[in-house]
Amino acid sequence: MTRKIKVLVVDDSALVRQILTQGLSLDPQIEVVGHASDPYAATEKINKYMPDVLTLDVEMPRMDGVEFLKQLMPQHPIPVVMVSALTQKGKAITLEALDAGAVDFVTKPSSDIARGLNEMLGDLRAKIKTASTANVAGRLIARDKDKPEPVIRFSKALAESTDKVIAIGASTGGTEAIRQVIERFPSDMPGVVIVQHMPAGFTKMFADRLNQMCPMIVKEAEKGDRIMTGRILIAPGDYHMAVRRSGGNYIVDVREGEKVCGHRPSVEVLFESVAEHVGSNAVGVMLTGMGHDGADAMVKMRQVGARTMAQDQATSVVFGMPREAYERGGAERLLPLSAIPQAIVNIFAEGK
Repeated sequence: MTRKIKVLVVDDSALVRQILTQGLSLDPQIEVVGHASDPYAATEKINKYMPDVLTLDVEMPRMDGVEFLKQLMPQHPIPVVMVSALTQKGKAITLEALDAGAVDFVTKPSSDIARGLNEMLGDLRAKIKTASTANVAGRLIARDKDKPEPVIRFSKALAESTDKVIAIGASTGGTEAIRQVIERFPSDMPGVVIVQHMPAGFTKMFADRLNQMCPMIVKEAEKGDRIMTGRILIAPGDYHMAVRRSGGNYIVDVREGEKVCGHRPSVEVLFESVAEHVGSNAVGVMLTGMGHDGADAMVKMRQVGARTMAQDQATSVVFGMPREAYERGGAERLLPLSAIPQAIVNIFAEGK
């Protein structure tokens, strides 16, 4: 019998701690080994119980979740799933927490509490299982290595690549991986389209944060947005994003629809449209994430002449999506996260 995943619940509300404990205990693979009402108590419980995963409230008295993570990760690189409020402040702190080392997050229900609570607890159970497999220590090493990397300089190859499209897919651990890749892109990089598994309400703030950090312009995609040099489009939460050709331009469609590979937005939807409409003018990149979303569509991209790559195991928080893309034949090669930006530029320099 496999060992249960040991979870420590950290939340300042006794009621929330009780709800989370009961909800998590419904899964026979999960054992809540303790609770803490604040980060100071949590530190003591971590040393006592050695949990596999922490659930951490975003907003707490005495010390918020981000500050706690910054202090925790160097000593105890434990996978952390944040429990986030849907307030603007809650969203902002959640994104900062992902930067600080949290693996993933769930959102507290804001309406239809009974139904929303069941959905949140189901989501949390699934994300705890994913988090228990996360390569947190490897992520910290990769991040430390990436700090000195400069923005890649402009090249003649980029100036002649206006008809190229870079398509990126990511899930668990992807927010930081995406940042580490695109902050090295120069302002004249060909257009980029990105699907990061993230719920509605967070993707605009995510895009706005990246826009402040990157030489390129980053925005949440809207229907009809043109893919163009110097611009990065992020699929909005709860909507699929697809690429199509309109005259001499590539534009995006943003639409509702059934989940694909369990997700909306789905990397599969984006990559399939890129294979069909962009073909050999595309570069596909699969970053860290659980599951297989986008793996089959990346095979189609490669079959029509697109160049492809995926993040390697050592630098992935979760190696599921990159591994599937590579083993199914979609990704040509596996690369450390820090090598991916230059590898993309090198493809353009080859004059493909």
